[in-house]
Amino acid sequence: MDTADPQLTTPTGREPALLAVSRSDGSPPRALVLGATGYIGGRLVPRLLAAGYRVRVLVRSPARLPAFAWGDDVEVVVGSADDRDAVDAAVDDVDVLFYLVHSMGSGADFERRDLDAAETVASAADAAGVGRIVYLGGLHPDGVELSPHLRSRVAVGDCFLAAVTPALVLQAGVVIGSGSASFEMIRHLTDVLPYMPAPKWVRNRIQPIAVRDVLHYLLAAARVRGDVNRAVDIGGPDVLRYGQMMNGYAVEAGLRQRAIAALPVLTPALASHWVNLVTPVPRSIARPLIASLQHDCVMKDHTVDDLIPRPENGLTPYREAVSLALGRIDADAVETSWQDADVSGVPSDPLPSDPEWAGRTVFTDEREVRTTASTDRVWAVVAGIGGDNGWYSSPWLWAVRGWMDRLVGGIGLARGRRSRDRVAVGDAIDFWRVEAVEPGRLLRLRAEMRVPGLAWLEMRVHPDGDGARYDQRAVFFPKGLAGRLYWLAVLPFHGAIFSGMAARITGAAESAAEHAG
Repeated sequence: MDTADPQLTTPTGREPALLAVSRSDGSPPRALVLGATGYIGGRLVPRLLAAGYRVRVLVRSPARLPAFAWGDDVEVVVGSADDRDAVDAAVDDVDVLFYLVHSMGSGADFERRDLDAAETVASAADAAGVGRIVYLGGLHPDGVELSPHLRSRVAVGDCFLAAVTPALVLQAGVVIGSGSASFEMIRHLTDVLPYMPAPKWVRNRIQPIAVRDVLHYLLAAARVRGDVNRAVDIGGPDVLRYGQMMNGYAVEAGLRQRAIAALPVLTPALASHWVNLVTPVPRSIARPLIASLQHDCVMKDHTVDDLIPRPENGLTPYREAVSLALGRIDADAVETSWQDADVSGVPSDPLPSDPEWAGRTVFTDEREVRTTASTDRVWAVVAGIGGDNGWYSSPWLWAVRGWMDRLVGGIGLARGRRSRDRVAVGDAIDFWRVEAVEPGRLLRLRAEMRVPGLAWLEMRVHPDGDGARYDQRAVFFPKGLAGRLYWLAVLPFHGAIFSGMAARITGAAESAAEHAG
């Protein structure tokens, strides 16, 4: 039965050239996806379902799956790519394995960790007799010194090609689509800066590819004949300089062409700081993206055409890909986003059920407001908090806190949110992460800003006579003396921030009810 989302954009997976090929006994093949909750994986899974595959996912946090429309339609194995027991369970009876995992972290050993995980998966796939591995790697030139992240992708691809299981390594460059980190970097740099001092790599040639074409190649790769074991480059029809990509975006967004001055002094590190300050993309993600642009990044050949036919209507031109992405953003219909990716180095511990009895020092700020607005009206405001809607109190104080976080390498307040009014566990909302949702009743956010301790913000809505009661609680577990001093430093601002927030949230609900009436 087709359980996929009927609203899928092209490719849907239902195209004849992308449909699953049944096993010899007539049963549907099984696909395993690693990285299913990521930007590409979250879009690939529903299309695999639509194509007729039975889909299994290996995920570290199954609590995030309800955020996806396909969450109830897949088999789930809990674990990570470096957990051999979990991987062994995941690869059992699998026809095609999609490896969409890549570390965007840092540290001296991230390359080793990436390779160890790939070796674990390759070994398990060999032992289980998996039919094929499909890996989405990075487009790269030959004969130059690659950035650590691009070098790691090449090493992972080589690991799969050296395995017994046939592998097809698809090497893609800059991916353009709503919610992709590369697109968001282009979008915000162009939106914010009428004149841009830029690194000299803005003159390098880039071959971007639309996310819909990446999905086409991934789906079609599962049907490639079994003896193919090789790496192939994939890209869109246009080869552009990065500066041309920015101005191509400007045209589609209705902006004036941007003046771009290439400067030789902006190193990847300095450029990533610059991107961190003027776009929502944090330095931890911007730096590997920028480092991959240090050389021309174009397809070396088109041998992929011998294995996989192009989409029926051809590959998507760059400006059309930009237009499609902007349309999805305007319609609040972004399928997946870099915003929801896990942030390296931030805490992930859940809030204890009773913080006061957690055996640790705890500071709280609690507010309660009664309102004539209905619980549905109040919940609508709560569910849409953050992003373009803001935080309903002292916007300059929130902005200052966001800038402070960006200056020390944090995620900052500008990350926004994927949807303007829908919220699910695992979603990012500015510098918070959704930890718990009970629709109509509870939204709990865990802080991902740089802070000396652990912090949560909890909002609850209760029926109260003909109206509602709104409860708001901020919880902070300080870490050492720095954490205690931090709480004391921000305490004077809590009256302006948290009391104003509670009052304006209920006020917004009452105003919405009046306008509706």
